[in-house]
Amino acid sequence: MRHCLDTTDFTVEEIDDLIHLATDIIADPKKYAHVCDGKKLATLFFEPSTRTRLSFEAAMMELGGNVLGFAEANSSSASKGETVGDTVKIVSCYADIIAMRHPLEGAPRVASFKSDVPIINAGDGGHSHPTQTLTDLLTIYREKGRLNHLTIGLCGDLKFGRTVHSLIKAMCRYTDVEFVLISPKELAVPDYIKTDVLDASGMKYTEVEHMEDVMPRLDVLYMTRIQRERFFSEDEYLRHKDAFVLDPEKLESAKSDLTIMHPLPRVHEITVDVDDDPRAKYFEQAKNGKYIRMALIMTLLKWGGALE
Repeated sequence: MRHCLDTTDFTVEEIDDLIHLATDIIADPKKYAHVCDGKKLATLFFEPSTRTRLSFEAAMMELGGNVLGFAEANSSSASKGETVGDTVKIVSCYADIIAMRHPLEGAPRVASFKSDVPIINAGDGGHSHPTQTLTDLLTIYREKGRLNHLTIGLCGDLKFGRTVHSLIKAMCRYTDVEFVLISPKELAVPDYIKTDVLDASGMKYTEVEHMEDVMPRLDVLYMTRIQRERFFSEDEYLRHKDAFVLDPEKLESAKSDLTIMHPLPRVHEITVDVDDDPRAKYFEQAKNGKYIRMALIMTLLKWGGALE
């Protein structure tokens, strides 16, 4: 039995296999419409979510499976004080696979020790969001045809953004990738990511505070929102929330084949008039999330012997 707690749980070859499987699902979804007949996915969301939870549910349904679970901690026995371990132990009696989001870092890993079925980390605090990273990799692959030889700009909240941290970890395993880190100093990538991931992998990276200075260099621009829930004070949030806003004027110097991404939800950081730009791929990115989660569910169930 395998779990998906972090993208580093999988080899590069296994990630490539997931991407190729998702690509085949996109090309011929009917071929996979009954792969998970009779199987159940439990979505245990101790933290609010729209895209991630619904895409997991849509993924399982399109594979022919069923879904059960809860969308907030208050509607579960966690509100009565039940531990994550006990919740997962019980739910694994009813489901074949579990997708779990939790505000505490490491909670899905703790859950994996108690579960009798595969656990998928659907986001744990500011730590990791592996299925979003797989979504991002699939999107980059579909738009660029490769995951090597790229210059990737990461813009916005790089300190608390788990999607950014996960994407850096994943892309550091490919060759000739350069990161351009665009953020205010207060929201820069944490030192441990620079030391333990970027420097340890020998990756090239540049830190800047203005996206206009680097726009012509970028193959991919990954925007993130300033997350209110990750700040310790409202004043600190308000001070930074409008620091970086992408608009058509800033895109004038960008490459004609730039890929603009965002994990969503968007607040103010991309103006709506960018949506009509053919380089804007964040809504396609959200759709890709369903396909990569279909591929992941199938693969984990097969590895666990739950599918023939």
